[in-house]
Amino acid sequence: MNPIIETTPARSLNFLEEIVEADLASGKYKSIITRFPPEPNGYLHIGHAKSICLNFGLAKKYGGKTNLRFDDTNPTKEDVEYVDSIKDDVRWLGFEWAAERYASDYFQQLYEWAVKLITKGLAYVDDQTQDEIRIGRGTVTRAGTESPYRNRSVEENLDLFTRMKNGECKDGEKVLRAKIDMAHPNMLLRDPILYRILHAEHHRTGNEWCIYPMYDYAHGQSDSIENITHSICTLEFDVHRPLYDWFIEKLEIFPSHQYEFARLNLTYTVMSKRKLLELVKNNYVSGWDDPRMPTICGIRRRGYTPESIRLFAEKVGVAKRDNMIDLSLLEWCVREDLNKRADRYLAVLNPVKVVITNYPEGQVDEVTAVNNPENEDAGIRKIPFSREIYIEQDDFMENPPKKYFRLSPGNEVRLRYAYIIKCEEVIKDADGNITEIHCTYDPATRSGNDTSGKKVKGTIHWVSAAHAATAEVRLFDRLFTEACMDDIPNDKDYKDFLNPNSLQAIKAYIEPALKTLPPSTNVQFERLGYFVTDKDSAAELPVFNRTVTLKDTWAKVAEKG
Repeated sequence: MNPIIETTPARSLNFLEEIVEADLASGKYKSIITRFPPEPNGYLHIGHAKSICLNFGLAKKYGGKTNLRFDDTNPTKEDVEYVDSIKDDVRWLGFEWAAERYASDYFQQLYEWAVKLITKGLAYVDDQTQDEIRIGRGTVTRAGTESPYRNRSVEENLDLFTRMKNGECKDGEKVLRAKIDMAHPNMLLRDPILYRILHAEHHRTGNEWCIYPMYDYAHGQSDSIENITHSICTLEFDVHRPLYDWFIEKLEIFPSHQYEFARLNLTYTVMSKRKLLELVKNNYVSGWDDPRMPTICGIRRRGYTPESIRLFAEKVGVAKRDNMIDLSLLEWCVREDLNKRADRYLAVLNPVKVVITNYPEGQVDEVTAVNNPENEDAGIRKIPFSREIYIEQDDFMENPPKKYFRLSPGNEVRLRYAYIIKCEEVIKDADGNITEIHCTYDPATRSGNDTSGKKVKGTIHWVSAAHAATAEVRLFDRLFTEACMDDIPNDKDYKDFLNPNSLQAIKAYIEPALKTLPPSTNVQFERLGYFVTDKDSAAELPVFNRTVTLKDTWAKVAEKG
């Protein structure tokens, strides 16, 4: 049975899909196996999310499977904490792996293959220092020089490598190198290091090993052990492919093949693990899951949904050349998703009190609100309405310009789900600040039962002052002020471009129904944006993170300079 699934004509195949379909059609493979191979030395970010969607998505589309493999070859930087977070992120994105594997599962086999390379005269133990090895490699315009230890006998190399394995050598005292070509135009093939000595406890193998394989050696062979048919990497690994192929050829093992696609570069952020770690350690952000971070746990806490991330990966597509993706595309994707799934609520972030002077004192009414106009199954709810309410300060203007349709002296506006009110008087304190707005309402204008025949152009939101709950609302914005952080001058520190307004925590008033929502609930504050309940929420003080505004407001800020 042909495992190729028909594609929809609306979208052409990307180059990886074309390769897979050709391989399946030719009978090269009966089914495909991909893998997602993170190093457990940090938290995954949005760039990894694209790779996850690609590897798992390809396998799913063509009836194959995907392994989750941790390239855990550097015990000094890896931790179980990162392993657990990576598994959580992959599952959150909606994927499940066929097998959970670790490069450390293959340490014995990798060691035996290294012995095989030595026996074939293709690897040797080098006693040079790291600096001597680096200098000896030469430059792109100058060939390297051979190590004085390059021509050791097979017997001597086997003995020395065994002593390295048995812990008889100090860290950095010796390395095992492949014997390829010190004049090769590809610098990576100038006798690359295969093993280094590290007397460090490994998170899985403990102290069983004190020599650890380098990434370039372990990666391809791990693919081969797992019979990975399509090893998909980001574009910076294209120069590594000849070395990947060299090992497979010389060891005569399953011929996995590496394919490269453009990595995700996103505006207004950084995705270097070193820089992200620095931001966390130096408290520029509150942690790996700070909602301003591009980490998967960060964007998850901010309120992004797995569906929106998968949509983003689809929209970005698979390219052969690096490009810069504007953050606004990611924001568009989450708006598209949340518009369908997020229930609507009323909240006032910048309040001013309105007193409806002709509304009976002490009377409480209930008005009916639609939870989500995009989802009929979401139902309705009741919202308390009383004589005193809060509205947004931005929804009132004492001296409005033309075509201003919100509340102003003598002007009428509709309260969402409630009545039409008219501004009669503005109350100010001694300093001229507005403290209250006095209005009247028309009882015949109740939403859903309006018998007045009145038509107004403006509708604003509100909350009942007597019934509103207090909440902390965290308004997040772009982490950096520069769109392309990779282009900042070399004499500048990337931290100098941190956006000082990337977080603003404010006190807000919310309708009562918002107070009891569980953490990670996506909502829309009507007319304001999409928000999510944060893990810091407490019964006495709910906390909401702004996921994204209803419209792209940053573009307007950028235009103003």
